[in-house]
Amino acid sequence: MDPELEAFIPLFPRADLTDPVVERKSFAELARAIPVPDFAGMEIEDRTVPGDPDVAVRIYRPYQAQGAVVWLHGGGFVMGDLDTEHPWAIRLADVSGAVVVSVGYRLAPENPFPAALDDTYTVLTWLAGHAAELGVDPERIAVGGHSAGAGLAAGVSLRARDEQGPRIRFQLLNQPGLDDRQETWSQRTFTDTPWMNRDKVTAGWRHYLGPVPAREPVSPYAAPARAADLSGLPPAYVAAAELCPNRDEDITYALRLLQAGVPVELHQWAGTFHGSQAILSAEVSQRQLAELGAVLRRALAG
Repeated sequence: MDPELEAFIPLFPRADLTDPVVERKSFAELARAIPVPDFAGMEIEDRTVPGDPDVAVRIYRPYQAQGAVVWLHGGGFVMGDLDTEHPWAIRLADVSGAVVVSVGYRLAPENPFPAALDDTYTVLTWLAGHAAELGVDPERIAVGGHSAGAGLAAGVSLRARDEQGPRIRFQLLNQPGLDDRQETWSQRTFTDTPWMNRDKVTAGWRHYLGPVPAREPVSPYAAPARAADLSGLPPAYVAAAELCPNRDEDITYALRLLQAGVPVELHQWAGTFHGSQAILSAEVSQRQLAELGAVLRRALAG
């Protein structure tokens, strides 16, 4: 493990997602400890996107934005909101120069699949129809996220392709959760890795997919690794963490995209664990965050 990251492991609270309400409070406390930079000239606005139900979003508009990204927070499908994602959304907007539309999607287990996906698709459709209002080229709209949010971004890309929905220019998938089956080597082996481990992944999928009888067949929009056909999807950036249960399914998904003719940039970050980019003092975390912004800037330019 990267020594700068390893030093912080004793400070990470134990979390197993058995009680989502309690874990949400802990997650929010962690987020409040992350410094929020003050980027002068960036407009930040909370809005409500009309839908069934309406969806809360927070919009970050850098000066002379190049395009926009529908951005989805992590949290195992059960934690996170616009406030916990604020330190990351504002950084992404600054580094990428893109309008970031951070989505306050509904959380499981109170709202299992397809609630979060429906909220995401509602925001994507709204953004495509209101791009001019935000000063965005409708041909330069991306989707992306961390962890569960990255899995949602992959799922909404599949749905938009299948339903001939809004055109998505790019997928920015950071350590995505893609496969509920947990059959890969990393999912079977990483039972005690920092922050995210096999049991925690299992609990997140259980909350998201609902009771066992309702799970089969599991939709590829919920677990994109189940999709039989990945052709025709937007180009993608996939980032995996070495000591993360999601690692192998992320790499496999990137390879399957390539085999389906989809352009992919894949980066497996050595010595990192799931969510370790939150340790901002570590040099590897600084490189990860800078790369996310640079990749999105390049994807939406021109």
